[in-house]
Amino acid sequence: MSEHTNNTNQDSVISVRAMDIITSIVFLAIGLTVMIGSLKLGASWGVDGPEAGYFPFYISLIIMLSSTVTLYQSAIVNKKKKTESFVDSEPAKQVMAVLLPAIVFVLGVQLIGIYVSAALYIAVFMVWLGKYPIWKAVAVSVGVSAALYLMFEYWFQVPLPHGSWFNPLEFVGVN
Repeated sequence: MSEHTNNTNQDSVISVRAMDIITSIVFLAIGLTVMIGSLKLGASWGVDGPEAGYFPFYISLIIMLSSTVTLYQSAIVNKKKKTESFVDSEPAKQVMAVLLPAIVFVLGVQLIGIYVSAALYIAVFMVWLGKYPIWKAVAVSVGVSAALYLMFEYWFQVPLPHGSWFNPLEFVGVN
């Protein structure tokens, strides 16, 4: 950990208190969703034992109680955490430099298929973050995608997503 974790930091993206509050609210929502689903399945003790939603109901209740305590402590009790930095701007930029392209890759898999998306993703990362020459990035990314295609489509006979919006591989005869 860095030495300035407890200090007020001008470069802070978000405080510890704000992250505690956000996390508590997210887990409250997850707990509520699981609890509602458990009630639909049946969360009581039946004639032959616990119903399908019995265990998930009580786990979600524990999650919601824990999240409520954390939310109370974050919002009311520990207001001094408002000045503690959860993440500074430079590490946040590094995380976003990987996270945002990964999100684009996942969307690309749905739209143009996994093989083309993987080739583009690998090539962009090799050139952008790895500082490799373009010819090496293209060779590796096309090679990896071709190997994945052969492995899954031919040897395992498990088709991976080819793209719902547009299949660029149709031009080379891959349906």
